[in-house]
Amino acid sequence: MNATKSRSAIKAVTWRMVGTADTFVISWFITKKPVVAASIASLEVITKTILYYFHERGWNKIQWGRK
Repeated sequence: MNATKSRSAIKAVTWRMVGTADTFVISWFITKKPVVAASIASLEVITKTILYYFHERGWNKIQWGRK
């Protein structure tokens, strides 16, 4: 029961949408500047999507917890 690479990629993108919205709101709350918050969220979406994809692919190789 292995996930396909496209499934991992779609999961990474949809999760980043949620995570980036969260980062934007927190950044806006802290800085009180929506432009700064958008800059932070923009950079974060790129780096964390890539990191999550490789994290997901690594976990796909681990059989622990699968039935």
